[in-house]
Amino acid sequence: QVQLVESGGGSVQPGGSLRLSCAASGSIFSINAMGWYRQTPGKERELVATITTGGSTNYADSVKGRFTISRENAWNTVYLQMNSLKPEDTAVYYCNADIANYYTSYRPRNYWGQGTQVTVSS
Repeated sequence: QVQLVESGGGSVQPGGSLRLSCAASGSIFSINAMGWYRQTPGKERELVATITTGGSTNYADSVKGRFTISRENAWNTVYLQMNSLKPEDTAVYYCNADIANYYTSYRPRNYWGQGTQVTVSS
């Protein structure tokens, strides 16, 4: 029905930058909030950043001033620009979106991507 496909993960040295992308495809009537979460082994998945359809953003304190979330509504895509990366940013990053379609009776339902690994290490 709906797929969220992330790209852009990889390995980078501390202080470096990466840009994650997530494209939603399939049966889509509308997309409300989109966001990024991350998870490390043994820990719960945590919020990184979210963005509404209108462009309002919310960030975890740990990434404020370093990460920027943006979206291209015409392409059903959300981005995460990550600068000044630190080793503690190492995690699997997951895309998340509230999507309404025919199968949800046009009510928003939460979808997750498969995750992309980000490793920050010297």
